[in-house]
Amino acid sequence: MDNKIILTIGRQFGSGGREIGQRLAKELGIGYYDKELITVAARESGLCEDVFEKADERASSGLSYAFTMGYSSFMGGMFTPYNDILSNDGLFKIQSDAIRKLAETESCVLVGRCADYILRDNPACLSFFIHSSVESRVQKTVERHGVTVEEAKNMMEKTDKSRAAYYNYYTNKTWGMASSYNFSIDVSVLGIDETVEFMKSFIERRLNKRPPHFG
Repeated sequence: MDNKIILTIGRQFGSGGREIGQRLAKELGIGYYDKELITVAARESGLCEDVFEKADERASSGLSYAFTMGYSSFMGGMFTPYNDILSNDGLFKIQSDAIRKLAETESCVLVGRCADYILRDNPACLSFFIHSSVESRVQKTVERHGVTVEEAKNMMEKTDKSRAAYYNYYTNKTWGMASSYNFSIDVSVLGIDETVEFMKSFIERRLNKRPPHFG
């Protein structure tokens, strides 16, 4: 791909957003980062991945928590104590810096973690929100996690509430609202395969409209 392209994907739980992101990355020949962003942020900061995992896509403010004194991270073959209290806001800043650095260095797909907002001023960025019907999401969740229909609905509600609170807090925008993204798509209309092809066509048309020197 001649021009740099950054794709950010927000998604409802059980919508297939992760699978779509992985397939787009593979077909476009670019990097894919979901949980991998935690690894990148940990590497850049020298903190243990567990620190980021505990704060991953959870809201700050009233829902915040701190990592107390004495928390250690593995760095350079030795454990290093961190005496400062690390708030969710501090971890969000570290992760945001890692996302910006990735966007500067390579074309990639970034899933979740407010990447669309963090990269809002990056002209190479296209933001998507993936959603689907309740029935489709329940079926996918039951199949993937081996849970009952009721358990699937509870997982969907809990996860989406957490993602929405996190996104709304850090962006002052509304998670899932079409106007917050360049493109919002209901996967249940076309299915995974055709949704991927549709999005790929949209992305390629966007690239073709750029001047040759762009990116």
